[in-house]
Amino acid sequence: MKKLKTSKALLMLFVLLTSLTTLAQASKKSSITGTVIEASTNQPLEFASVFAQNEQNETIVSGGMTDAKGKFSFDVPNGNYYVKIEFLGFKTIELHQVAINGNTDIGVQKVHDDAQVLEGVVIIAEKSTVDIKLDKKVYNVGADMVLKGGTAGDVLDNVPSISVDSEGAVSLRGNENVKVLIDGKPTGLASNIQEAMRILSAESIEKVEVITNPSARYEAEGGAGIINIVLKKGKAEGINGNITGTLGDPRNYELNGNFNLRSEKFNFYTTLGYRDTKTKGYGVNDNEYFDQHGNTTQFIDEYKDNNRNRQGYNAMFGLDYYITPSFTWSNSVNVNRTNITAPNTVDYKYYNPDRELMYTRDRNEYKTGSRNSVEYTTGFEKKFANPDHKLVIEGTISQDKSTDDSNIADINDFANIRTFEKNNSKDDYLQGLVKLDYTLPIGETGNFEAGYYGSFKKTTNDYDFYNQVNNQWINNNNISNTLEYKEQVNAVYAQYGDQITDKLNFMVGLRWEDSNIDVNQLRNNDYNNKKYDDFFPSAFLNYELTESSNVSLSYSKRIMRPRGFFLNPFSNYTSNINFFQGNPNLDPAKTNAFDLGYTQRWTGFTLSASAYLNKTDDTFQFVKRIAGTTDNGTPITVSSPINLATEYRYGFDFTLNYIPYKWWRLNGNFNFYRTETKGDYTFTDLNGNKESQNFDKNTYAWFTRISSKITLPYKIDWTMNGMYRAPYDTAQGRVKSNLSANLALSKDIIKDKATITFNINDIFDSRKREMDTNLPQTFSHSEMQWRGRQINLSFTYRFNQKKNDRQKQRGNGEGNMENGEMEMM
Repeated sequence: MKKLKTSKALLMLFVLLTSLTTLAQASKKSSITGTVIEASTNQPLEFASVFAQNEQNETIVSGGMTDAKGKFSFDVPNGNYYVKIEFLGFKTIELHQVAINGNTDIGVQKVHDDAQVLEGVVIIAEKSTVDIKLDKKVYNVGADMVLKGGTAGDVLDNVPSISVDSEGAVSLRGNENVKVLIDGKPTGLASNIQEAMRILSAESIEKVEVITNPSARYEAEGGAGIINIVLKKGKAEGINGNITGTLGDPRNYELNGNFNLRSEKFNFYTTLGYRDTKTKGYGVNDNEYFDQHGNTTQFIDEYKDNNRNRQGYNAMFGLDYYITPSFTWSNSVNVNRTNITAPNTVDYKYYNPDRELMYTRDRNEYKTGSRNSVEYTTGFEKKFANPDHKLVIEGTISQDKSTDDSNIADINDFANIRTFEKNNSKDDYLQGLVKLDYTLPIGETGNFEAGYYGSFKKTTNDYDFYNQVNNQWINNNNISNTLEYKEQVNAVYAQYGDQITDKLNFMVGLRWEDSNIDVNQLRNNDYNNKKYDDFFPSAFLNYELTESSNVSLSYSKRIMRPRGFFLNPFSNYTSNINFFQGNPNLDPAKTNAFDLGYTQRWTGFTLSASAYLNKTDDTFQFVKRIAGTTDNGTPITVSSPINLATEYRYGFDFTLNYIPYKWWRLNGNFNFYRTETKGDYTFTDLNGNKESQNFDKNTYAWFTRISSKITLPYKIDWTMNGMYRAPYDTAQGRVKSNLSANLALSKDIIKDKATITFNINDIFDSRKREMDTNLPQTFSHSEMQWRGRQINLSFTYRFNQKKNDRQKQRGNGEGNMENGEMEMM
């Protein structure tokens, strides 16, 4: 929620409370209604304050706030009033001698940006960290000091309802079946979201939108919903920008700049960044092995050092050409390049059943790699006589190339055995994307939308594994492979929304998607094709209880397609006793999602609550099994994804923003859910016997996050946030609880043209994943920490800006095509 003038809001609340007696004695009351919109965009302005004041002494008699549609309504005794409409960052509207002798509608009031130009400096108001809207939650990255010097993974891990685990996996409400988009579309970076979270700098991100139940307008991918990362694109008039430098420990050198030039006909913007980082993490996997009678046979403790050095740059250039006031042509190019070195060591300790050390073994790996991606997007937006009547056409082509080369030395001094291995991996990702969206207003409140979506992807992974034999490198054909994945998705949709009454509105939609997928092992001539199509309906109902509260009910059908390493049956080979193996027979998982939401807004306080139910068929579940033994008889554990029959997930979610004082801002999130899984897993054990595991299980889980921002004396901003995840059960074990916290201090200097920020991410060095796994012949305890505590010092300088935390969209053609936002009714 955008920042309000707290003192006036408190005054309004005080006068309202003290005026109850007077109002009760009034002989007759009437209502004042109206609508507030932004003059530059003709979009409704939510949370604007509207006051009715006494004409003689300007005492506030009554007032209220605008809702998501910009509408307001409140009661006053009959008489003449002085009406004011205020919102920080906009010029105040003042209406004198407003006569109220019955219910009165003062019509549509347009507010204008209050971006005063003082000696060439644009003054722009700050926006809150979290905006709670009817259909989504918006997390504004620029307002969070904790993220200075961080990555996209740090950004998502600070967003309400989202969590990122130690391996980079993203989940929404505890569900990893989520679709992550960048600027409203799947891109080359979004194809490997875990890697993108480590490459993409937080400085390049403007905001993150969380949509838990998308409409038919959006692709059906993502059983838990959609996370849309919106990158920065300058829109302010004239020449302006900012540059940020960061120094950190462990090594974190960053330099980022955002610039834009805006004229009447053109808008040019660019984001440039350089990053040089060194991260240290670790992994633990302690195993106890049993015989068929349950007796311990041996212990093996595995410890891995994860060290990664990354150097890279990103560059984004965009140009908007306003051909006419109603016709815009937009173009953008996004380039990323990263080089990686990763010297890793895996230490093994072997113990007998009495826990006496027998011998040790070391497995040392030195990995080098690179990642290069480029994306070009072009699009047109045509607005007709009614600005809400528009046609948007957009096309994107993106390519991502990456290489990884590893040299591995396996040293067993006890047996005087040394083996040497190496592997080379090349990935090539190519995608073409076409979107067409048409919007037609019908009547005063109706809105019809229809469109087409086409996505065409091809991914090729070449993997070669070599063993050294007699000083010669021999290709291991049991491991080397070439996986080709091709995906074509064509979709059409239509949806219609309207108001049934002044307080009740609805939207219904239907999407049809046709999927054609090939998963080919080219070296083995193993070709698999899957074709399927389905309808994906959606429905939304919203009822406005009061001008400051509403309740909503929504439904959508979603899909989650397996991709990449999920499907590759050839294993990774970092550890030779614990590894991952894909499953080419995976089917897509389909989810029916229901959501009941409630939003209440008070002065300085907003609460959003929802209860949800997701039913997923053929849900993905990771299982572990003993797949063989090494030459010395050590069991080999394999983890693979399978389709379980059904999963039910239901819970509730609370998000709140609270401003108790002008100098203190709080926001928090709490999520609780229960998961029921049903299904059986059948496999063949080492002796050739059929084994079956029952995965019927009920588990509970919850996590909470709270953030506090306080302005200290001398205008120093202090921010601290923390997250706690409670322990929960899995199909084969239990994940332990985790508590972590971040801290930041910030101060504006040089007449507010610059900001210096100091932050500590993961203060207690506690952000990690711990779990226990129980198998018939193995018990294992594992820990994983991708990155430890990080300390950063950042300096930001703004030119032709006094604050750059909030940039209003100005001028022509500022629709969803340009800024990558996901819009809903």
